[in-house]
Amino acid sequence: MKHLLLFLMCIAWPCFAQAPPMESITTNPQPTRQTYLSLAAEVTNALHSDVLNVWFPRSVDAKFGGFHSHFGRDWQELPSDGKFSVFQGRMTWVAAQVVMREPAMKDEFVPIVRHGVDFLANVMWDKQDGGFFWGLDDQDKITPAFGDEKELYGIGFCIYGAAAAYKATGDQKALEIAKDGFLWTDKHAHDAIHGGYFEWLSRDGMPVVPRVADGTVATNAIGPINFKSMNTHIHLLEAFTQLYAVWPDPTLRSRLEELLAIVRDKICVEPGVMNLYFTNAWQPIPDHDSYGHDVETAYLMLETDEALHGAAEEKTEHMARMLVDHALAYGWDQKNGGFFREGTTFGKPEDTMKEWWVQVEGLNALLMMHERYGKQDGVYFERFLEQWAFIRHYTIDGRYHGDYNLTAADGTPVTEDKGSIWKAAYHDGRAFWNVSDRLRKLAAKP
Repeated sequence: MKHLLLFLMCIAWPCFAQAPPMESITTNPQPTRQTYLSLAAEVTNALHSDVLNVWFPRSVDAKFGGFHSHFGRDWQELPSDGKFSVFQGRMTWVAAQVVMREPAMKDEFVPIVRHGVDFLANVMWDKQDGGFFWGLDDQDKITPAFGDEKELYGIGFCIYGAAAAYKATGDQKALEIAKDGFLWTDKHAHDAIHGGYFEWLSRDGMPVVPRVADGTVATNAIGPINFKSMNTHIHLLEAFTQLYAVWPDPTLRSRLEELLAIVRDKICVEPGVMNLYFTNAWQPIPDHDSYGHDVETAYLMLETDEALHGAAEEKTEHMARMLVDHALAYGWDQKNGGFFREGTTFGKPEDTMKEWWVQVEGLNALLMMHERYGKQDGVYFERFLEQWAFIRHYTIDGRYHGDYNLTAADGTPVTEDKGSIWKAAYHDGRAFWNVSDRLRKLAAKP
């Protein structure tokens, strides 16, 4: 039976072998100008071959509008799961980044950006009550799968995509829908007493009262309804930062300052972990530690602080480094490289699966820490090299391109589908752009 199972695995994954120990797939070269440039070329190649070229124009839905999300391992289109606000906003954002970052592809992608904006403004925006729908079917209808409620996690990504689209194209329609999204959100969901935002609203914009009965709590895709969450607030921080770059509104700035303080000083705590859920008064609710969100938030906090103040404050720098250091101390796979999914603050990892977005966000955060602290500590560059080796060998599908959604600790794929409503081109696209740019910046230094 054992040999039969191994044979079946080889058939299912013809170009995949068990991951060798980390030391056999990287030689840990020194951080020299040539090393930086060589790595930048590798990451740029992955950006094009494993992100942009597989998602575009394949995902552009010419029939129903917006972007199609469901694809198999070989990138064949699979049945639609509908149009999800998070996916639509993210793909619009990625297309806008291509226009701004890839001059040779600009003419091809400007129409794709406008295609995304049109869908956000004409379909995802609720013309009856305002705000972006959580999701709709391909006929633009409300369905039981998504409901008619408004979820700030999705609204944030619609703002994010539209704001980037305006920056890329100057399309006034994109700016107006991004501003409308913020103004509707701030009017209906801002918590004037405790700060932050109520996350789950009725269609007409009334915060849903938390439902607790007999010790159980109603939940949705983000977490318990309607408690506050780390996940929604870090992405509101990200979305508002993108909007602030093109619309420096005083109220928006005030909310950004508030969100940065909440994320850094309430959600993040020593020794470098984040609480996942909170009461509306920001009392933490015990739960696990998500290593991927830790390293991603380190980047997002620094990005916002630099956008607001030109340079990050010392306490933001301190917390960002603690988040990465704790993830390395407790969530790093010493044998194979890469970050596990989650665990407890001081214990061993509880979920040793490796999700694509965690790996690429880890890659981005490790190089960011190397840029800041590499002269003091070589560990960040060493782990960066090991992280990139894991991604190249195991997260990226060498046969059909693109990223596996989920692998085991040793790199064996667990899921086949390359696209879903929760898996867009956003995490890996952003990380690869940031990493290649930062590597070239490091190479240019004396």
